[in-house]
Amino acid sequence: MPRSILYVLLAVTALTLVPMGLIYKSRHSTKADPRIQVVYDMDDQFHYKPQEGGPFFADGRVMRPPVTGTVPRGRLADDDAFWKGTVQDDTLFVDAFPVALDQELLDRGQERYNIYCAPCHGLSGNGNGMVNIRAQALAEGTWTPPTDLTGQSVVDRPVGHIYNTITNGIRNMPAYRAQIEPADRWAIVAYVRALQVSRNASLEDVPAEARGALQR
Repeated sequence: MPRSILYVLLAVTALTLVPMGLIYKSRHSTKADPRIQVVYDMDDQFHYKPQEGGPFFADGRVMRPPVTGTVPRGRLADDDAFWKGTVQDDTLFVDAFPVALDQELLDRGQERYNIYCAPCHGLSGNGNGMVNIRAQALAEGTWTPPTDLTGQSVVDRPVGHIYNTITNGIRNMPAYRAQIEPADRWAIVAYVRALQVSRNASLEDVPAEARGALQR
């Protein structure tokens, strides 16, 4: 074979590798610009934005409301005592805890109480938290002092009443349902009950083996 023909064949072979090299480089390199699309309708198709109106549905809303009875996964609130703190079609507050009372629950309740409740109600629950102290110092005349959670009026309330107050708020106190999960609300209620006992307890309420340390 003449040498010139061999050179031509080698050149043609090398040229055939160029497109493959460019394709490989294109697929494995990072680019700032999007790739060229010949048919882009599927990637850039028209769509309505959330809360936007549209003519397709008779009610003019593009977002479809949930089907009646739809429940988020794991959120079936079929226990009114736990989810609402009430019984008998919301006519009575529960007076017994719908959760197990243990040290872990009280520790959790103390943690959540110190975050959400103590700024107003105080670490001891007597209603003299930092927010209240600041408001009293400003003396603007528009501040309603927080309730003393260890007072007799709150001691006499069912636990469901306290849970409902955390959930829905009361008077000037806002609702905390968005910030505090139901299980944590019950933990806070349990801790409030512990604060009440600690503020109103007698020596007889202390375990016998611990009384000696208190009498020193």
